[in-house]
Amino acid sequence: MRIFPRSAFGQTVFLVGALLLINQIVSYISVTLYVVKPSIEQVNLMLAKQVRTVFIGHQDGVEMSDEVAEQFYLATGVEMMSEREAMRHGLEQASEYPYLSRVMSEYLQGEARVRISQTDILVYWVEPPQAPGYWVKIPLVGFQEANVKVLTFYLAFIGVLSVLGGWLFASHLNRPLKAMQKAANKVEVGDYSSQLPELGSIEMIEVTRAFNQMSRGLAAVEEDRRLLMAGVSHDLRTPLTRIRLATEMMSEHEDYLREGIITDIEDMNAIIDQFIEYLRNHKLSDLAPDDINALVSEVVASEQKQGREISFSANEALPNIPISHVAMKRVITNMIENALRYSEEDVTVVTQYSANKEYVEILVQDKGPGIPEHELERVFQPFTQGDQARGSEGSGLGLAIIKRIVDMHQGKVTLRNRAEGGLEAKVSLRVHLTN
Repeated sequence: MRIFPRSAFGQTVFLVGALLLINQIVSYISVTLYVVKPSIEQVNLMLAKQVRTVFIGHQDGVEMSDEVAEQFYLATGVEMMSEREAMRHGLEQASEYPYLSRVMSEYLQGEARVRISQTDILVYWVEPPQAPGYWVKIPLVGFQEANVKVLTFYLAFIGVLSVLGGWLFASHLNRPLKAMQKAANKVEVGDYSSQLPELGSIEMIEVTRAFNQMSRGLAAVEEDRRLLMAGVSHDLRTPLTRIRLATEMMSEHEDYLREGIITDIEDMNAIIDQFIEYLRNHKLSDLAPDDINALVSEVVASEQKQGREISFSANEALPNIPISHVAMKRVITNMIENALRYSEEDVTVVTQYSANKEYVEILVQDKGPGIPEHELERVFQPFTQGDQARGSEGSGLGLAIIKRIVDMHQGKVTLRNRAEGGLEAKVSLRVHLTN
């Protein structure tokens, strides 16, 4: 089990709480050793002198007169009782203190016992070595017995208040970082709309300002790239259209040539569409709850018109999840077309829950040659194609487009080679999006 937290917020609160705890322990020990203990020893010394005074009249066989004893009692409130009499006057309710007994024994030069009782006033009971079985009652007017509960409550209250203050302080420092993390996650999926308020410490303001500048710069680059690709695609489609019209006017004995040119033109248009799709900026705001089973069924029905068998197994218990209908249709279409392209046999499509039911999963399984294990991650990079065993058709943007769209949905896409042969592509989409 991990004790020290990993987040900066948790570490700050943990360190503040630990420092306060250490400070309280050190303060408690210091006060005990240098304030409380000397005071107790001083009080014990004073009380030991009073106990000696009680027995001063018994030295050398001289008894203290009744008149002197009466005056001593009136002046100090100190009196000596037998144990039975002391029990009637509160000794039974008194608590014994071994430490005070040891100190008193040193002062009285013999085995002594000390008890303390709290009634209206604090009362010391001392059994002196000079008179075993007798107790000297010493009332301490103005002293109160320490209330451990009050002290414990005070220390706990100060600790909780200090940790709460540390928590609020750490939360204040962590808030801009949390906002920057959320904005960075949006930038990762192509959303550059977030501009963070420049708040907090000087260092945090500088970092926020740099992040905002970076976000604006990336948005400008993305917009320029989109305009460039739109212009290039427009300029390319115009001559392609002219070439297509020219092929229609070719003679019949050149049909073989015309069909090849038309096929090449269609491939080029498909590649241009892939470029545009890859550069398209899908946003979280475009997402709306949709029936994933209905969407997959629609794509499967469309792809089956090509004459290949595609089996679809749907989990009817799946809820509607937030997706972009058009973008996710492109993802499912690309997955199925890849499976059809690289496999001669039937293709299977499955929808299901993940083990923890946080994701809805779409699985497309084929029986083709698969992809080498070391290529499974690399093929998601733009303009990257799989092993030659999987063929070399297309622009190499199909899987990159899938990953870009799935990332925007806060989902995951993975590939794995099946033990029975073939490849499985799995897209996992969150049931509930995180902010």
